[in-house]
Amino acid sequence: MPSLTRKMTKTGIRLRASATIAAAASLALALSGCTKLETTAPSSVRAAAGAQARAGFGTVDCRKAKCIALTFDAGPSEHSARLLDILKEKQAPATFFLLGKRHIDTYPELVKRMADEGHELANHTWTHKILTDAEPDEIREELERPNKEIERLTGQRPTLMRPPQGRTDDTVHEISRELGLAEVLWSVTAKDYKTNDSDLITKRVLDQSSRDGIILLHDLYDGTVPAVPGIVDALKSRGYVFVTVSQLLAPGKAEPGKVYR
Repeated sequence: MPSLTRKMTKTGIRLRASATIAAAASLALALSGCTKLETTAPSSVRAAAGAQARAGFGTVDCRKAKCIALTFDAGPSEHSARLLDILKEKQAPATFFLLGKRHIDTYPELVKRMADEGHELANHTWTHKILTDAEPDEIREELERPNKEIERLTGQRPTLMRPPQGRTDDTVHEISRELGLAEVLWSVTAKDYKTNDSDLITKRVLDQSSRDGIILLHDLYDGTVPAVPGIVDALKSRGYVFVTVSQLLAPGKAEPGKVYR
């Protein structure tokens, strides 16, 4: 039978190990500055609307169709006109999370064209400031200014926003709620900000895509727009239907202050 001293020694080792793990976890949490992020899936939004609710977006009903949303951040850019040509040719609607400084104010005609051609316009802040590092008044300014410009140019006020780098917290949620904005993250990323290899961008998107996916791309990078035709064709061949983010949630609607992915 093991001695009491040996038992106490083993118990002490286990306790010290547990304390070390807990300390490491606490340190990681402190360094990240994050708490658990609660997100809502598109299927949950649709289910909450009820089985009898009408989809409300033409003939596409994502309760039945295999839907996927193509989204582009940080435009318009010098590549956006070509992208819009491709999306029109492929009949693939997209959601554009537009950036203000050097984008909306530089390419206002492209903002109008996006709206005219049936794409959804959303908010990606004015200067790409990391909102979790900003004061409340700065957050409001970052979100309000693009909304006002988009509404001025198109007559449509965005109801969706994407925080830069996906970084958000309770303060961002609350201010978004006040401004009537829901936050939209993503489930598919090509990390196209790290490569101009269009084939690699295509592969990354196709490898990660699944029903109700929200694809994150950036049309301002040189390799992204050339990848779009192959992405659209390949996903259509797999039975996917392209929709905007709001179409993906229909007949439900995004609720301001909540986060969707």
